[in-house]
Amino acid sequence: MTTEDYQGLNEEEQIRKAFSSKDWNEIKTNDSWQIFKIISEVVSGFEKLARIGPCVSVFGSARTKPQHKYYKMAEDIAFKLTKSGFGVITGGGPGIMEAANKGASRGNGKSVGMNIALPFEQTSNKFIDPDKLFTFDYFFVRKVMFMKYSQGYIVMPGGFGTLDELFEAVTLIQTQKMVHFPIILVVKDYWCDLIDWIKNKLLAEKNINPEDLDIIQIVDNAEEAVAAINNFYKKYSLRPNF
Repeated sequence: MTTEDYQGLNEEEQIRKAFSSKDWNEIKTNDSWQIFKIISEVVSGFEKLARIGPCVSVFGSARTKPQHKYYKMAEDIAFKLTKSGFGVITGGGPGIMEAANKGASRGNGKSVGMNIALPFEQTSNKFIDPDKLFTFDYFFVRKVMFMKYSQGYIVMPGGFGTLDELFEAVTLIQTQKMVHFPIILVVKDYWCDLIDWIKNKLLAEKNINPEDLDIIQIVDNAEEAVAAINNFYKKYSLRPNF
C-alpha cells in the first residue's frame, strides 16, 4: 500500500483496506510494481544526494516548539556546522528539524530536507533549499540516504523516531556494515538515563562489548557538538559511508 491509497480514509477504513482479501495474482502484481517504485526512490536519492557534498544530519523531536531551548540549540548547532563547511540534513519537518534547517539557511550553508509522505503529516518546513527537498514514500529508503550521505549524526532530544535513527546507525557501525562516523547525543541530562541503562543492562549482561559504547559521544551544548564532528574529521577523510 502506498500513501495515496489511504488518502481521505479514516483510521478504521485504512485498517480494513490494509487487511482486505487479495488473490495471489493481485499480490504478485502489487509487489512487482512496489519493487520498481523502491528502486526508483533509491536511484533518485543516490543521484541527487551524491552532488550535495559533506553533510551532517540533525535529528530530534518534531514536537519541539520554536521558543524551546532545544530548538534554539539545534539552530545554533546547524549554523556552526555550516561555518565549518558542512551542509545540514534533516527529516524535513517541524520542531528540531525546522530549527536545524533554519540554522543552516542562516549560515548560508546547504539546507537539505528528506521529508516522508505520511497520510496526515508531515509538511516540509520553509527553511529547506528548494532544490534540496526530497520526499520519500518508504522510511527504509529514507534511512539509507541518511546513513550513506551523512558525515555524522547530531541527535537532539526526541522520541521513537529519533531513537530509531540512532540505534539503526549504532547497529550498522557495531556490525561493521557501515564505516564509523561520529554519533553525538546532545544534552547530557536528557540522555544519561538511557546510557546508564545500556551500561547497567546490555553491557552487564554481556550483550554488547565495552568498545561498543565508544560509538556514541554525549555533549551538553552546541560548541561541544560541532567540535566533536570537527575533531573526528581531523583524523579521517570525508566520503560516503558505504
